[in-house]
Amino acid sequence: QVQLVESGGGLVQPGGSLRLSCAASGSIFRINTMGWYRQAPGKERELVATTLSGGMTNYADSVKGRFTISRDNANKTVSLQMNSLKPEDTAVYYCNAHAMPFGGLRYVTAWGQGTQVTVSS
Repeated sequence: QVQLVESGGGLVQPGGSLRLSCAASGSIFRINTMGWYRQAPGKERELVATTLSGGMTNYADSVKGRFTISRDNANKTVSLQMNSLKPEDTAVYYCNAHAMPFGGLRYVTAWGQGTQVTVSS
């Protein structure tokens, strides 16, 4: 019932920037947490950044000061501005949302299909 679609991935040189966007759709009553995770080849999926509906944000230490998460509550979207990109940032980035569907009794977790970010010279 809750669907997430990511966009904005691509190839960028070290030190460059990319902006990822994620749009939520479906029979959604309320979205609490939205955020971004990433998974590099051979590694487990890890948290990048999250934001609550009230505006509080949380960042992984590895991206703090370089990445900025923002949220458009009206359109149920979340974006990730990535600056000063490093090769270590190369991964598939996944959008995540913790949402209450219409008619639901609890929040459910939804995942997007992922968008590839490659940082290479």
